[in-house]
Parts: sequence; structure tokens; C-alpha cells
Amino acid sequence: MQLRIVHDTSYAYAPAVVTAQHLAHLRPLDLPDQRTLSHRLHISPLPHEYREHTDAFGNVLCFFTLESPHHALSVRADSLLDIRPPRSIHALVSPPWEQVREQFRYQVGTPFDPASIFTFASPFVPRSPILIDFAYPVFEPGIPLLWAAQALMNRIHTEMTYASGSTGIYTPALDALAQRRGVCQDFAHIMIGCLRSLGLPARYVSGYLLTQPPPGRARLMGADASHAWVQVYVPDVGWVDFDPTNNRSGWGRPGEDYATLALGRDFGDVSPLRGVIQGGGNPRLSVAVTVAPPEEWPTNDPIPH
Repeated sequence: MQLRIVHDTSYAYAPAVVTAQHLAHLRPLDLPDQRTLSHRLHISPLPHEYREHTDAFGNVLCFFTLESPHHALSVRADSLLDIRPPRSIHALVSPPWEQVREQFRYQVGTPFDPASIFTFASPFVPRSPILIDFAYPVFEPGIPLLWAAQALMNRIHTEMTYASGSTGIYTPALDALAQRRGVCQDFAHIMIGCLRSLGLPARYVSGYLLTQPPPGRARLMGADASHAWVQVYVPDVGWVDFDPTNNRSGWGRPGEDYATLALGRDFGDVSPLRGVIQGGGNPRLSVAVTVAPPEEWPTNDPIPH
């Protein structure tokens, strides 16, 4: 299937920003099951400097500067993707989770495995005995890693309540777990923290999810949002996706209705847009996301080439 994704970010400043530097993770990844057919990043006011490079995790990172005073900034990422259905994880064979843990335990002379960098704590994801205690009931001795990850995903989905506005970008994972409430970022950070605390590689995925309007109603443009889920590394298989917010999993992504944007250790590595400004006071932020098949877009809003 094809999905068109438009991600609009707007800032309003009072007083004006004098100069600014920004980083954007807004170009979707090209993957075996996902191909970018077109992508355009529109920035207003026009940047003084703009360049792209690939970051340490393989994402396309855009850097731009604004060197004239401005009261507003708007960034629109407009992408058209071709997405194939994910592969089921039910036929996959995985070793016991303890075996995988031992494989990633440091030993002198062991060859470096790139997945090992995702076993360590990161700014948003601690390694904690609290997370071990939460995970242990489903990590039974000898259980295959994929079965255990599926059970952990199910436990987070069942015991956590999705509540918009109950947490913020910087809410610690342990605080979200303690209150048993949060959003997709918190669900992902908690699952990643549980796995890493057990010595298992896990990474953060930012992306989008196609939602369906109520029957008989048209899709609301700009009413969607970014999404986040988790990938677990399985030796001889690769990275497998788990979405604890929606209790869905798959090999390649949790479903055909998902689009992968960027990969990292946690949200801080893949924030869609961040930066440093001089001046500006307290900026007002507005974000609008639309994910829809191309045929559902208005005819007066053409797809970029």
C-alpha cells in the first residue's frame, strides 16, 4: 500500500528569535519493506544554511540555521511511501532469552556486535531493578526471547493506561511506570528499559500509524500524531517490532499501517525537530500530522515530486 504523510510543525515567538539552529529527523527511512517514493521538506523562513547527513543510527538528519530575526517558524515534511505487509513473527525461532543475554555479556576477545550498544542505559531509558522486577514474571526460565518479548508487550499494554497529557516529553520512564499511565513514548521507554535491564538489546522506533475515521465520517486532516514503538534484537533473525501501546507485533514493523521514521536509543535520538534559539521568549508550538492513502487527499493538495 501507499501512504502519504504530512508532518507540520509551527512555532510562534514573542519577542522575535534572533538566530537559530535546528536538527530534524523527518525523512522516513528506506527499509526492505518500506520505500520512499517522494519527500519534500519545506522550511519558512528560508534557512541560511541547510545540509543533510546520516547519523550514527542510519537516520537522515537535517541541519539548518536561521540567521535573521523571525517571529515564526514552520516546517512541513511531506512524504509518500510504498509499504509492504510485515512478516509474521509466529514462524520465527528464537533462542532462550538467557542465551541471548549471555551472548551480549561483555567478555574479553568477543567480536563486537553492533546491537550491543542498545543494551546500555540512555538518557531517557535507565537500567533499573524496578524494571527487572516488572519484567521477570513473564521472563520465565528457558522461554524463547520472542515469546518473552510478546508477553512483556502484553503486560505493559494491559497494566498501563494510555492517557494523553498524563506525561511530558521529559517524564522519566520509572515515573510513568509508577503511575501506570502515559503515552506511546512512555510505553516504548518502559519496554526498552525492561529489556535492557535484563541485558537484552532493544531500541526506540519513531514513526506513524494510519488511523481510521469513525464509520460514515471523513478523515480529519492534521488530526493524527507521531507514534513510537520498540524493536528487539534476535540473533540470526534481526530486529523484530513490538508496539506495547496497541499490543501488536511484526517482523519489519508491527503492521502494514505503520510507517518507520527513525531509529535510536530513545526519544532523544530521534526527536522530529529540536534546536537552539537566541531570543524568542516562550515559544508557542503547534503540531499537525496527517497519515492517509494518496487517494484520500484533497485534489487541491498535490503530492510533491
